[in-house]
Amino acid sequence: MEENKDRAKEEIYSKRVRAGKRTYFFDVKATRSNDYYLTITESKKRFKEDGFVYEKHKIFLYKEDFAKFLEALNETIDHVKVDLMPDFDFSQFDRADDIEDEAIEVADEEEVGARLRWD
Repeated sequence: MEENKDRAKEEIYSKRVRAGKRTYFFDVKATRSNDYYLTITESKKRFKEDGFVYEKHKIFLYKEDFAKFLEALNETIDHVKVDLMPDFDFSQFDRADDIEDEAIEVADEEEVGARLRWD
């Protein structure tokens, strides 16, 4: 029983998507009855006088809604691409995200390297 409680809070899988000033997290979690669901979290860094806070918005998506959700998302994106912005080149964003992620990873590694000193 205690094992199931711990598993309910455990993330099974997580994917982070950085998008400008926002970060999206797609997390698979387990219920107490060993069922799975998806949480989609939008996180935005907000600056305040004494520092910053992360403003988060979360959606819980259950397996019985996966197909309907995905279908509606795809239809909505297609509507924007085909009907509202047919002349826009969306492919320019495909590679830019990869480059941005690589640049962030390199910057993170350089920051860590700058803090580590081997004497």
